[in-house]
Amino acid sequence: MTTTADRLYELLPAIHRIRDAEQGYPLRELLAVIAEQVAAMEENLEQLYDDQFIETCAPWVAPYIGDLIGYRTLHGVVPNVASPRADVANTIRYRRRKGTASMLEQLARDVTGWPARAVEFFQLLGWTQNMNHLRTHAHYAPNLRNWEKLHWRDTAFDTIAHTVDVRRISTGAARHNIPNIGLYLWRVRAFPLTRSQAVVDPDIGGGLRFRFNPLGTDMALYNTPEAEEEISHLAEPSNVPMPLARRWLKVHLDDYYGPGKSLWLELDGNPPQLIARNNICICDLSDIKDGGGNVIAWAHQPIAGSGLVAIDPVLGRIAFADVPATAPLVSFHYGYTIAIGGGEYERGASAVAVTPVQTVQGGVALQPALDAVQNGGMVEVLDSRRYVETPSITVNAGKTVVLGAVNGARPLLAASGDITLTLGAEATLILDGWVISGGTLMMAAFADTQPRYLVLRDCTLVPGTFGAASAPGLVVSHPFAKIELERCITAPLHIAADAEISLRECIVDATAQNLIAYRGPGADVLAEGGLLTLESCTVIGKAHTRQLTLASDCLFVATLTSGGDTWKAPLWAERRQAGCVRFSYIPPGSRTPSRYHCQPENSDQQIWPQFTSLHYGDPGYGQLLQSTSDKIRRGAHDESEMGVLHGLYQPQRETNLRVRLQEYLRFGLEAGLIYAS
Repeated sequence: MTTTADRLYELLPAIHRIRDAEQGYPLRELLAVIAEQVAAMEENLEQLYDDQFIETCAPWVAPYIGDLIGYRTLHGVVPNVASPRADVANTIRYRRRKGTASMLEQLARDVTGWPARAVEFFQLLGWTQNMNHLRTHAHYAPNLRNWEKLHWRDTAFDTIAHTVDVRRISTGAARHNIPNIGLYLWRVRAFPLTRSQAVVDPDIGGGLRFRFNPLGTDMALYNTPEAEEEISHLAEPSNVPMPLARRWLKVHLDDYYGPGKSLWLELDGNPPQLIARNNICICDLSDIKDGGGNVIAWAHQPIAGSGLVAIDPVLGRIAFADVPATAPLVSFHYGYTIAIGGGEYERGASAVAVTPVQTVQGGVALQPALDAVQNGGMVEVLDSRRYVETPSITVNAGKTVVLGAVNGARPLLAASGDITLTLGAEATLILDGWVISGGTLMMAAFADTQPRYLVLRDCTLVPGTFGAASAPGLVVSHPFAKIELERCITAPLHIAADAEISLRECIVDATAQNLIAYRGPGADVLAEGGLLTLESCTVIGKAHTRQLTLASDCLFVATLTSGGDTWKAPLWAERRQAGCVRFSYIPPGSRTPSRYHCQPENSDQQIWPQFTSLHYGDPGYGQLLQSTSDKIRRGAHDESEMGVLHGLYQPQRETNLRVRLQEYLRFGLEAGLIYAS
């Protein structure tokens, strides 16, 4: 019996309880049924009381409380406003500070989910001062010896006086005027990479020069933003994700270097040994070239025997004065816009739970663990090390094998050849959380007609690292295969014509718009690829498929090679009677099935997507510029942008902020949104 039923039963006279016991407790069973309804009524009464307060009310009550104070609903795309509870709770607090810079900054952060800084541009105007109200901090001409002020010139942290610009800030054409308030927004996030092995520079030699990037290329280092604790605090450089500059990092190294901070270096061991702050110096480690343009050294190499370690945060390079005793491990942050591909972000629990589980760490060989799970199981990597090998993966018939990384890990598989995938009939292989370079995933054509299942989740098949620029990252020759990619970045795909492949929130990158991103396997560059389904994807390069089953909210960025191209169209589907393309950008001249609300609507329209960068590794990789037409930036089925960043709902975030600014901006002021990244 429940507590309520026991309480009701104890209220009965003793004689009734005695007789009830003699008859097998029928009365107690009746009271148990009544107690259920009593408990439901008590719970309802408690909830009615809780519903009077925004902190404890049921989700459906929050809009009604908001209506009492004149709250206006927003697009529920940002976690902070997905449920209006927090926004309604903050409404009174915001109104008490209406029009202040700190309040507008906090509002921008809450509504958009992006780090923000509010700037009152009238504070930065240069004019003749009143002798009764001197502004000792406002100098019309900047002090050229003050490098910090010059460093932040024309950024959100600029303190130099400017000449007035009378154009309206809402048009994005001007900033410095008396009524103008600027809201700087940072869309690029800082993602961590922890205890990854630094890659030695192979060209110069000596074992003294390394790179942070596990792929061995240059990469800008970012700071990890610190949370602001008070609403009255205006954001500072440490509160927003920004690339680290050499001079700034040198002066503020204590704020950014060390465990739990933006970056730190260790020497491999058990446990790893931290390289002390006193041994770190910040330098410009740019290339020194000879007369023929060949790199012969890095600038500012530390003096041998000094024990110093030089770091260049702009290029992501490390130079040791002496050869380190063990392999250096690096922990740092890099910039990107969305959590796709391999990364140390939260990926959620795997949808498939298989046993046994083989754990691997420390960069040891994967092949023994893979061999042990051929009859089903999981190989789970526990760290973000480099695994330098070319394994072959075998899954027996009807079994499932998962090769994955735990949440919070981003391992790199640096292969030196093709990675063979041998799957038995009805077998399933799942790759989760990996970055793979140097080796194409190869699934051969098997003799039977049974399907094979291949799933890639949150993986990166690094574009441009498999040999030629357009070399494929995945080749599937089995015509009965079924492939699924979720939140992946991948080099070109070569899929058998009868196979089926679906992609969701992916980038397929041929490294150039006139190269081939999707086709069939083999030497024939005109071979048609398998049946293709895409949702919220960006495809960089030409695509040829037997059937485009569905393309929704996608960007196809492709052109034919000038001067004669053997391809008939940049996007080429053989079966145009089947399938559908909706709310997507299609290159002019493409051969596709029926289209619905696609761009450009007319072949003569000058509409095309413009990107911050189409080079993998750049912070703005795959990000649309603000100058892109709204028919693309707001052209998805839900008025978000087309392409892989569709799920960020950036147009809705911007709309939410503009709606709120109309309510909270002080009369006479005008606000402009400025994207700092």
